[in-house]
Parts: sequence; C-alpha cells; structure tokens
Amino acid sequence: MPLVTLDTAAVPTPVGPFTLIVDADGAVRAGGFTDGTGPLLPLITPAVRASVRQRAELGAVTTAIRSYLAGELTALDTLPVHQHSGEFLNHAWSVLREVKAGQPVTYRDFATLAGRPAAVRAAANACGRNAVALIVPCHRVLRSDGSLGGYRWGLSIKKWLLDHEREVTDRGR
Repeated sequence: MPLVTLDTAAVPTPVGPFTLIVDADGAVRAGGFTDGTGPLLPLITPAVRASVRQRAELGAVTTAIRSYLAGELTALDTLPVHQHSGEFLNHAWSVLREVKAGQPVTYRDFATLAGRPAAVRAAANACGRNAVALIVPCHRVLRSDGSLGGYRWGLSIKKWLLDHEREVTDRGR
C-alpha cells in the first residue's frame, strides 16, 4: 500500500481550533474541533497509510471555513469531501450536506431524507461516524424533542454552531 501525503492546518474559531486534514486533490478527509490531528487520523479509512504535513493554511478550504465563521453559511457547500464507508453511510453523508444552515432536522427527518424513514438509528450512526465535522453538518441533526443529542466535539460546540447559523439566518430575513 503506497504512502499518501495529507496536509493539515487549524483555523481559529470562537470555540477553539478547527483542524482539517486534506488530501493532495484538496478533498477534506477529516475535520474537527481539536488542536491536533490525533483525534482525526483514526477517523480516516484504515486503508490509507498517511504522512501528514503541517501547513499554515489549506487554500480554498481555509478560506471557506473563515467565510463560514464570518457569516457566509453556504461557503462550505461546495468543498470536496472524501469519506469512505458503505453505500448507506456515503449516501447519508451526501444527504446531510443538503440540510441547510438555520434549518436543523431531527434524526427521524434525516432518516426520511436519506430514504430510510424507519432507520433512525442508522441515521444517528451516520452522524456519529462522520469524520468531516462542520462541512458534513451533522451538528444540524437534533433529537425529536428538539434537544441537542450527541456531538463528537461536545454539546457546547454543537450549540454554538446552531446559534451562529440561526443568528446569521435571522439577520438575513
């Protein structure tokens, strides 16, 4: 198996650093609210043996994150993402990218959007296994009672993201 070189950089946010890992094609392989790659590398498919280079920034990816933080909520929508899993998870992650900022859905709604309305647990699993936080916006999925549910990076960060998106969306109305 050839060694793949990946690049990493962190972007400061109001809730701490957001670290990204990007491949040579510019596709985001992993991202999360952490100050290093330690928690991110295990999220990338084990089939990838990687060497990771620290960068000051990652071009269009860093620009898009900064734009999102500045209030351009659609800035992340076209960033390329590369996650590898089975058919349902890949489809669910694609569907998740269509959930609009400021319009969170429930796990049941997400399961329905993914074409499997009875598969609420599978929808929750797709959120839990998502390696590309923020860009694949699993933070936009809530429990049926409207409470936050879980989030790999902590509920305070999930709440901040939802509040940020709601405030920007409300300002635009």
